[in-house]
Amino acid sequence: MKELEERILQEGKVLPGGVLKVASFFNVNIDTSLTMNMGREIARLFDGCEITKVLTVETSGIPLALAAANFVGVPLIFAKKNPSSNIDGEMLVEKVHSYTHGNDNFIVVPREYISKDDKILIVDDFLAVGNALRGLCSLVSQAGAAIVGCAVGIEKGFQHGGDVIRQSGIRVESLAVIDSMDGGEIIFR
Repeated sequence: MKELEERILQEGKVLPGGVLKVASFFNVNIDTSLTMNMGREIARLFDGCEITKVLTVETSGIPLALAAANFVGVPLIFAKKNPSSNIDGEMLVEKVHSYTHGNDNFIVVPREYISKDDKILIVDDFLAVGNALRGLCSLVSQAGAAIVGCAVGIEKGFQHGGDVIRQSGIRVESLAVIDSMDGGEIIFR
């Protein structure tokens, strides 16, 4: 998606450890127009697919997933990081290591929100090594539901998480794929 790539080049900053900072427009200070355009593009990419729900993980994935769910015309579910007192009943739970934060979380969704009849589109802001997406895929599988595919705002292709997920037979569509950030220079696929 050219609009996203241009913003990354204009405002993105490469930080040590292979981290791309896009907080000025994407995951802290959110450009709502860009985010809605991204959601529209995700809906276009998955047009014709039977999707019943969109699933993401809190927190940074929520704006993009909400935009996508809006244009697909289905509800949005987000997995919470670690159980909380405001959810109860049987839970779908998966341990996920955060590449960005360097810690483990147990992502949880009440089982009642994903049924075996659901066809789920998983949406997240970033794809690096793929831990979050694989964790979300596990939640969908635990519920016996179908995974339609995964949609991602920014994929760091050089970290190969997308390759691993695609090799497992799951469709992954990324709006911007970065092949390299060597020396602070961002190169798109």
